[in-house]
Amino acid sequence: MSYIATGRDPAELLPASSKRSTFRGRLLALPRSQKRVLQMAADTLLVWLALWLAFYLRLDDMSAARPFGGHAWLFIAAPLLTLPVLARFGLYRAVLRYVGYQALSTVAVAVSISASLLAVAVFLYPDPPALIPRSIVIIYWMLCIIFVAGSRIALKQYFRGKPFTLSFRPDSIRHVDRNSGGKIRVAIYGAGDAGNQLLMALRLGNERHAVAFIDDDPDLQGRIMAGVPVYGAQQLDALVKERHVQEVLLAIPSASRARRAEIVDLLAPYPFSVRTVPGFMDLASGRVKVQDLRDVDISDLLGRNPVQPDEELLERCIRNQVVMVTGAGGSIGAELCRQIVQSRPTTLILFEQSEFNLYSIQSELEAFIHYSGQPDIKIVPVLSSVRNQDRLFDVMSIWHVDTVYHAAAYKHVPMVERNIAEGVINNVFGTLYSAQAALRAGVSNFVLISTDKAVRPTNIMGSTKRLAELILQALAYETMPRPYGWEDEPAIHNRTRYSMVRFGNVLGSSGSVVPLFRQQIRSGGPVTVTHPEMTRYFMTIPEAAQLVIQAGSMGEGGDVFVLDMGEPVKIADLARKMIALSGLNVRSVLNPDGDIDITFVGLRPGEKLYEELLIGDNVSPTEHPMIMRAHEKRLDWEQLKPILADLGNAVKNDNYPRIQQLFVELVDGYVPEDAMVDWIHLQHTAASRVTMDNQTVLQPLPAANAQFEA
Repeated sequence: MSYIATGRDPAELLPASSKRSTFRGRLLALPRSQKRVLQMAADTLLVWLALWLAFYLRLDDMSAARPFGGHAWLFIAAPLLTLPVLARFGLYRAVLRYVGYQALSTVAVAVSISASLLAVAVFLYPDPPALIPRSIVIIYWMLCIIFVAGSRIALKQYFRGKPFTLSFRPDSIRHVDRNSGGKIRVAIYGAGDAGNQLLMALRLGNERHAVAFIDDDPDLQGRIMAGVPVYGAQQLDALVKERHVQEVLLAIPSASRARRAEIVDLLAPYPFSVRTVPGFMDLASGRVKVQDLRDVDISDLLGRNPVQPDEELLERCIRNQVVMVTGAGGSIGAELCRQIVQSRPTTLILFEQSEFNLYSIQSELEAFIHYSGQPDIKIVPVLSSVRNQDRLFDVMSIWHVDTVYHAAAYKHVPMVERNIAEGVINNVFGTLYSAQAALRAGVSNFVLISTDKAVRPTNIMGSTKRLAELILQALAYETMPRPYGWEDEPAIHNRTRYSMVRFGNVLGSSGSVVPLFRQQIRSGGPVTVTHPEMTRYFMTIPEAAQLVIQAGSMGEGGDVFVLDMGEPVKIADLARKMIALSGLNVRSVLNPDGDIDITFVGLRPGEKLYEELLIGDNVSPTEHPMIMRAHEKRLDWEQLKPILADLGNAVKNDNYPRIQQLFVELVDGYVPEDAMVDWIHLQHTAASRVTMDNQTVLQPLPAANAQFEA
């Protein structure tokens, strides 16, 4: 469960039984037609009351008005003239909960017209059966405005649960068709509470002018809310032609991801950009403001609802325990920390080598703990690297860590392909050192964040992650292992459960395709896609973090967990949808006047067209319906240690062909690129060819540089 929650109209959040348990709830649950009849009946009573009081105030006599006698015709004519005028001005289509000041001016105009008609009737009546002073109409006019307008103010506050406060904003007195003065003309999708909060925020700003609501509820369509007309989704053409909408703002935070995907697909063909607003709970907590608009979450395009977490699994290895996250400042590590603090550990240790990232996540978590009223959670920021095995052991042993989530890794495929040694040191030996520190410190649970790129990899990064998995699998099946590099030390009793979690691409993480596409679209293109047929599995950062935590809770030792991630997404289709949702068109042969080009640049070193989650077909279910346990072959610890020593020597000596050869022998399916592209290897190769006065001269490689920059 992420910080971000969904939100709707407060009445809609109540269960049906709760809605019916109060008089207000029963009124809100009535059909629109019945509400309209009640409103007209109330206005009739108010008109009669205003007319009776007008007689009393003018003649100072309680019996001056004779509604069942000589003035009966007047008491019949007053509502017959007033109600149709109010209806003509749309006052029975307006939703009382969202009435604004512009409704009060409408009431004044409508009542003025009806009072004028009544005055004409009084004047033209040839021989009235009872005396009617002409000033009665003027007094009636004033009282009727007060009663009809006041009733709407009172009902607005009553239905919103705030009967003793007024929330009208003076600057909301404007007509939706008034010239927008250069502001962006927007339609708000969702006429619920979030949509109306957004409308009020937009009216306080200077950038956007709301000209329409869009809502799927047939009962709302054609009505007026806070002075703004409500359209149906089938009327999008009219929005473009009549209202000249330039942007649609999604205010439907409670909608499922599948429904949001349908809405996004519906809006994509139209020439306006699409943005979204935060949820109700975020607004209430103060973390965000209504006007904090953002681009449509690319997760809305996937059409797969988020995997629902199991609360018991989320807390099993966290609540009242000491938890440590390596790589705590990265995309996945930071989200893990956010999820962990909500399960109330006693201590959360942030282990991170980037000073800025460590400070950022520490500040965020401490602010959350302060505002959520959980001061008993201790945050410990540790600035260090997973290459430092002694520091890892010190931290785990001093704080008596119960659970470690190992998220520290280099994950950018082309970057690791160009920097093989660093990738091996960080991803392989960093995992080895972290796992051995957990072994020596007696940590109960150790969970590795792995990747689908570890399955039959075509690159160094995926190979390093698969070797990291093999290390944990080997340690998991040893009861008394002797750590690598500690051959003279006695064996250690293994009290640690090692497990690993594989998932696909994470939306919005550093280095992912989504922020790159957004930046390219903002810059006017082109949007660069590697191949027309490239597909990837996607999940959100909160989903990934929740999966890691839950899988770690189910670990028995040596487990490889994978998520049912649905269908893979074609990257080219993703690019086209993102361009469309920005209000732009793809330029192509069929559309030469389009706005943005999509350029196919070819696969980069180490990339492949399709990713997989399983090496074999041997999987079994777990207690979570969306998490599977894979059963894959492993190596013995004593068999693996000399291979690690060989790999370490190859890295130390910059022997990159040997590194590749070891991966070919160890990792199922790994086939290296025809040409090695590691920078150090290329430079060494070039240097060996150039000798001047028996001294090696290093020369730049412009062709390789050009290839990397492209």
